Amino acid sequence: MPNFRTEIQLKRNDFKINHNHQLITIGSCFADNIGKYFFDYKFKTLINPFGVLYNPISILKSFELIIENKELIESDLVFHNEQWHSFDHHGSFSSTNKEECLQTINQSLNEAHLFLKNTDIIFITFGSAYVYEYKTNEQIVSNCHKIPEKNFRQYLLDLQIIIKSWTILIEQLKEINPNLKIIFTVSPIRYLKYGSELNQLSKSLLIIAVHQLIARFDNTEYFPAYEIMNDDLRDYRFYSEDMIHPNKIAIDYIWNKISETYFDNQTSKILGEIKKLNQAKNHRPINVNSQAHQAFLKNQIEQLESIKKIYPNIDLSDELSYFSKIFIGYS
Repeated sequence: MPNFRTEIQLKRNDFKINHNHQLITIGSCFADNIGKYFFDYKFKTLINPFGVLYNPISILKSFELIIENKELIESDLVFHNEQWHSFDHHGSFSSTNKEECLQTINQSLNEAHLFLKNTDIIFITFGSAYVYEYKTNEQIVSNCHKIPEKNFRQYLLDLQIIIKSWTILIEQLKEINPNLKIIFTVSPIRYLKYGSELNQLSKSLLIIAVHQLIARFDNTEYFPAYEIMNDDLRDYRFYSEDMIHPNKIAIDYIWNKISETYFDNQTSKILGEIKKLNQAKNHRPINVNSQAHQAFLKNQIEQLESIKKIYPNIDLSDELSYFSKIFIGYS
């Protein structure tokens, strides 16, 4: 029977991810999506400590700040539209209160600094090679915070600048943890504000930069999320209503490809058990106090206790607390 799609065949990786590992996912909103899967499946995961970041230089700067654990001060902020903002952070860190803005930023920064020290794996997702430079101080920004476009200069990053700056950073990260594994991806989301042609130029530049880096460092590799979305899932039924972002079916598919590539049989088995617990947690009964539902809750608690004994490094306290609160017990 002929094939009706260009499915990307991935080999099972010799490097395996398990629940003993600590992970950071950082970069575009695709890093958010994949990070949430790791988090929901109980991996120790830090997701985008600066919020969503798109270009390689902004992502690089976030790592530099995390490594230095540099505390931001008032002069690092900009005031616009009655709010304080950081050009290095997503708008979710902005606030009408300057002290509150700095406190949120510095708390997240310190948490990331401590987390990085024990991190085993970093998923880095480059989104775009286009950057916005604030004309006042020539700073490449992560977010323009709706400041008028006339205040910025937009341009395409030079390939060699990406490679050179990231070569230095990867060396720094290896000094922190010689066993650190870095998995690069390029976001499958098309940035059509630049037009289709320039979007392709941007993505091509990112892919070349990543492959140049993985040729230099044996602790780095590339996961083809961009290719899976644009070649394997080349159909609008895999996109959300805006025809740009992958929908849940597509993200589930890419997650399954990650699972097949990086998880061994034991980890896959654990994920299956956690998935059942998550489904049970989302179950909404007609009568919470019915004998049938209480028996169901008792069964979930017993399963949780069993998993805890076998895998003590997996934190299931939230799930255990949830089921225990609504379990009243029957004799």
